[in-house]
Amino acid sequence: MITIILHGCNGHMGRMISETAAVRDDMKIVAGVDLDTNQSFDYPVYETMAECKAIAADVIIDFSTARAVDDVVHFVAETKIPAVICTTGLTMEQQKKLEEVSKSAALLRSANMALGVNLMMKLAADAARVLADKGYDMEIVEKHHRRKVDAPSGTALAIADAVNAVCGGSYHYCYGRAERHEARDPKEIGISSVRGGTIPGDHDVIFAGEDEVLTISHTAYSRKIWAQGALAAAEFLAGKRPGYYHMTDVIGDVLR
Repeated sequence: MITIILHGCNGHMGRMISETAAVRDDMKIVAGVDLDTNQSFDYPVYETMAECKAIAADVIIDFSTARAVDDVVHFVAETKIPAVICTTGLTMEQQKKLEEVSKSAALLRSANMALGVNLMMKLAADAARVLADKGYDMEIVEKHHRRKVDAPSGTALAIADAVNAVCGGSYHYCYGRAERHEARDPKEIGISSVRGGTIPGDHDVIFAGEDEVLTISHTAYSRKIWAQGALAAAEFLAGKRPGYYHMTDVIGDVLR
């Protein structure tokens, strides 16, 4: 039985993780952390991570906000409990702190917890390895619900980084062309954001060449895919040695 502390339990994703974990007999959420403690769960809810020090847990799942992640990182640094960081929009300083803490505790961070999205990143990188040198233009379009505050999405940036990495980091990112009156730079990756309605999350990676277009797409129909991915990551991370892990490690574990 894997025991979990869920940080951000009252958020949309926190509730979905609680519902998804509740039907599994190999996992149990033993405590939640959220500023709103007046909600009904089958586990106790605290306002801060510090209040959870006396609770035995195998892993922490964080699905909160960027400004709340520091509380989790500090807690992990003290307790050495492995943590799955699902929150996006982290600053460079926060990312560096995660890397530092991963030297003494197991951490897994991903811009998107869905297994399909992470496989999509690999496919996009493979396509870029073949097509970029052939002069194909690369564009990423992401669509999310009206409440999402960060743009572009962390997933879109992660896809761009994966594609750019196989191209030797030679591309720069273009987030809008409204103020530009010039032809497209062949060394740019365009990233466009759409916000509206209740779209859970769509991502398209477009490789546009002469007389043909290849599009790699992923569509999320429910938040449940991210909850399932977060729990798969928690299952993978529990008991792991200190280190900085990624969803590619989880995928590799699933495929073995």
